Amino acid sequence: MIGPSSSHTAGAVRIGNISRMILGEDVCSADIGFAGSFAQTYRGHGTDLAIVAGLLGMLTDDERIRSSFEIARERGLKFTIKEISIPRVHPNTVRLHIKGNSGKESAVEGASIGGGNIRIYSVNNMRTEFSGEADTLIIPHTDTPGVIAQVTSLMSSYGINIGNFKLTRLHKGFQSVMTVEIDCLTDAAVIEKLRSLPHVDNVVYLRAIQNKE
Repeated sequence: MIGPSSSHTAGAVRIGNISRMILGEDVCSADIGFAGSFAQTYRGHGTDLAIVAGLLGMLTDDERIRSSFEIARERGLKFTIKEISIPRVHPNTVRLHIKGNSGKESAVEGASIGGGNIRIYSVNNMRTEFSGEADTLIIPHTDTPGVIAQVTSLMSSYGINIGNFKLTRLHKGFQSVMTVEIDCLTDAAVIEKLRSLPHVDNVVYLRAIQNKE
């Protein structure tokens, strides 16, 4: 692990890296908001360097983390950093709004909960909860009877075992999101099969990020 703190540095790298994976392409701009303890100590602990490093695709053992600002400028990644207040969240919380080279945008809120471990609590303003330590499928969909059964049945037919499942919906009958942690992806073809299901809007597949200390 590079950095003085597993919570403030390693965890921040992982949140940035997962946010980049959720976007699905290189990040060209990022608005970074630190809350709680992060807001008070991010300069001294290198949390700002760590978040930017993660957005560039670096892992926690990358020697270049300390130079992430310079590398970001070289690659054309523009970013702003500010201190924000978010009520009733973990003290090590960051809120990101990122944009890719194609114009695609994504919003992610996550927290570093200790020992380099993280939780992602929101993706594009939809509540989630996953750690990034297991392969994860994020499946936004329309809240319609039978959608969950179709998704889980298709995954079963490909021999995919579900380790953890969370469903979030804002209102009955409107957009919802499934967060599904799986043991492994046995066949990449299942992603397109899931995307083709009625009422499924998209499927984002996040490969597990190994915990390197």
